[in-house]
Amino acid sequence: MSDPRPVLVVTSLHDPTADVVIRELHDRGVPVVRLDSGDFPASLSVEAEITQEGVRGRLITPSRTADLAAVRSLYYCRPTGFAFPHLDEQDARFAVTQARYGLGGVLASLPGCLYVNHPHRIGDAEFKPSGLAAAVEAGFLVPPTLITSSPDAAREFIKGHDSVIYKPLYNPVYRVHGVPSVVRVAEVAAEDIDDSVSGTAHLFQARIPKVADVRVTVIGARVFCVRIDSDLLDWRTDYSRLRYTPVEPPPGMETALRTYLDHFGLVFGAFDFCVGEDGRWWFLECNSSGQWYWLEPETGLPMCAALADLLERTT
Repeated sequence: MSDPRPVLVVTSLHDPTADVVIRELHDRGVPVVRLDSGDFPASLSVEAEITQEGVRGRLITPSRTADLAAVRSLYYCRPTGFAFPHLDEQDARFAVTQARYGLGGVLASLPGCLYVNHPHRIGDAEFKPSGLAAAVEAGFLVPPTLITSSPDAAREFIKGHDSVIYKPLYNPVYRVHGVPSVVRVAEVAAEDIDDSVSGTAHLFQARIPKVADVRVTVIGARVFCVRIDSDLLDWRTDYSRLRYTPVEPPPGMETALRTYLDHFGLVFGAFDFCVGEDGRWWFLECNSSGQWYWLEPETGLPMCAALADLLERTT
């Protein structure tokens, strides 16, 4: 007899990776309730009671209803933010906080639910300095890194290394002439530093001479490693120039991956490494809600099936 408990998929309307996962779950006969928390309260409502048995109630979308006590797993994939454009600024700010701590708190408190990943744990892991420190503790090689608002400290750090790159600590979407854009990773020289550095925090990192990059996607108990060959500083800037090859992780890598994920309470992670000229893998970052499906058609790795297994809770 099939398990009637639904998988809750919390994502934006336009998420092709979530679309693929949902299709796989549907093909398996697993019930799915998809929602975007940004639809609250216009087309999403919540009725939740806190009882001695935990959270009880339901989430209601235009096409589905989810019993909060019966959700088997929750796949969290960057839903849109709450918005109340019909309210004035002060009332909208109040409404957004109530939605975040109300609906958001309910979604974070489902009894017996497997989170992939828990939204609070995703938030913890998104702090890049925390991720780099956890990577060191896990045993990864991490390039020398400076976080600073001091122009003098930035110049001194850059002069102390053969090559240094600048990375944003977090990448909000900018709109340039109405087109979404992001701040890119770029090489930086000491003479590029001016007093504007003092305006906020910045991350500078020693550039490791590399021969390739590796994306490691951990999905529950499964680990998928894909070597990415290109001549790019940041391979995300031009996917048409990339070549993909499934590879095996070096000795000790899987233990370090588990240690890192356990530190943040994650069951999924998209890790980025660069491969140095001596073949060693250097940790760059881990995205706890990163995209991954584009690699499956390129490599044949059964990543979607692995995630569906995890959400179905067959593994």
